[in-house]
Amino acid sequence: MEGVKHIVAVASGKGGVGKSTVTANLALAMAAEGYRVGVLDADIYGPSQAQMLGVGEGVRPEAAGENRMKPLQAHGIQAMSMAFMVDIREPMVWRGPMVAGAFQQLLTQTVWDDLDVLFIDMPPGTGDIQLTLAQKVPVDGAVIVTTPQDIALLDARKGIEMFRKVNVPVLGVVENMSLHTCSHCGHSEPIFGEGGGERIAGEYDTRVLGRLPLALSVREQADGGCPTVVAEPEGEVTATFRDMARQVADQLKGAADEGPEISFSD
Repeated sequence: MEGVKHIVAVASGKGGVGKSTVTANLALAMAAEGYRVGVLDADIYGPSQAQMLGVGEGVRPEAAGENRMKPLQAHGIQAMSMAFMVDIREPMVWRGPMVAGAFQQLLTQTVWDDLDVLFIDMPPGTGDIQLTLAQKVPVDGAVIVTTPQDIALLDARKGIEMFRKVNVPVLGVVENMSLHTCSHCGHSEPIFGEGGGERIAGEYDTRVLGRLPLALSVREQADGGCPTVVAEPEGEVTATFRDMARQVADQLKGAADEGPEISFSD
């Protein structure tokens, strides 16, 4: 893609595991590591990156020539979403081909400005948008988000298998909601089970990029348009996201040995 060096899909196979929150924070962590970063919200039915990145309702992209548009800027990263095109209260009552077409337009008509990494926040499932992405652009890798819960792991496995079928390497697994610590007594408990991320990473010969807590602050910050990496730059959760970002960057650098090399921005 013009203006983009590397593309990373963030997927879950299942909704409700915090994939969009992970995408926003991982992108911001990558930017904090010195890279030029963008986020493409591929969830046409339920785009959430606009709110998570604090883009005001009604803000629209600027035109960049015929059938072209510039991404919006949010917290130092570039962003594009269907939420920038329509009234967010209106449901997208579209069949699969229309959704795939809309995603393809976002993908091909956005004029990205010299990105090192573009993170694509994938919708749940393994359908039209996933196939469109695999067919239209070279994806350098995928990050799979899951919770330790067995039912979430079932769908995460489907996501990994899908990327394998289209020859996209899985860079690692993010285990979200790993542990909950009571804000009153300090007791920690693995509400959704434990060890799920390790099990699925072992099955598919990949790595656990990081484990994230089930924390009220993470949810509140994302809902408020100021994700944790921005809201608490010195916090423990931010440190985890930055470590994950470094691991993703290292793998992209390794994959680029035979192609264009990823570089830090000035």
